[in-house]
Amino acid sequence: MNTAEIIYPLEVDSLKIDANISKSIGQTHHRAYTHAKPFKYIKLDNFLAPEILRRVLADFPSSSSPLDQIYMRAQERLKLSYKPDLLPDYTRSLFFFFNSAPFIAFLEALTGIRGLIPDAHFVGGGLHEVRNGGHLDIHADFNHHAAINCERRINVLIYLNEDWKSEYGGQFEIWSRDMKSKMASFDPAFNRCVIFNTSSDSYHGNPNPVNHPEGRSRKSIALYYYTATWDGTRRSHTTQFKARPMSSDRFDWGIKVPEFFSEILPPFIFRVLYRWSRSVMKRVRYVVEYSKSK
Repeated sequence: MNTAEIIYPLEVDSLKIDANISKSIGQTHHRAYTHAKPFKYIKLDNFLAPEILRRVLADFPSSSSPLDQIYMRAQERLKLSYKPDLLPDYTRSLFFFFNSAPFIAFLEALTGIRGLIPDAHFVGGGLHEVRNGGHLDIHADFNHHAAINCERRINVLIYLNEDWKSEYGGQFEIWSRDMKSKMASFDPAFNRCVIFNTSSDSYHGNPNPVNHPEGRSRKSIALYYYTATWDGTRRSHTTQFKARPMSSDRFDWGIKVPEFFSEILPPFIFRVLYRWSRSVMKRVRYVVEYSKSK
């Protein structure tokens, strides 16, 4: 293996890298990152030693493994998430490295954002899987991590799909702020890393359904980073889905309606009604999905 061709030469067994080398790699790609449009991002192929990701694939949960979350609605379908603390030792250690000082030094040098904070809770992060027929519509991510009261700033995605062809779907797409134009599209190819700034209008997703002829799923590593810049003047929001023009994408009433009532109802009343409605809708979705499987 020619390590000179690897962008981020993390040692395979020890998962170590010199912090200064890590920082210099970020500096090398800083200009490309900050000049990207419509928001700051970069695509880095051949990111890690392939053996690292093949070990992650060997550790990847089976269909019978405990899930952190599963998404089964119009905007995000057949998407599964696995938390690092439930994964085997090697993959769990790799996630701990992604929260370490050397990797933070790389991200800060790359993005120019100082004081990045990794998420020890891995809220929404971990190993992601989108099964055949599944997709994730274009969206902007949630902007506030309530447990640590921090602002979400950076996403890191690393793809695990060997020999992936464009006709298999699942492309990562970047859209303009006015949702009129698709600005970029990348196949979720093995060892491809996409890093980007997150904001309330950094629209992205993988709306093209996965369509692998052998039924293989689309797999990835997802990591999120924050800063202690949140204050009381900001309005927190959950994931904001957007419909592409001339598409069958569905408007996300399940998010917009609660957001509307949160603005007009007293907080206590809103919380009670919201929890009740979530419980009812969860049961309805279960009944619908169960009936479809019969």
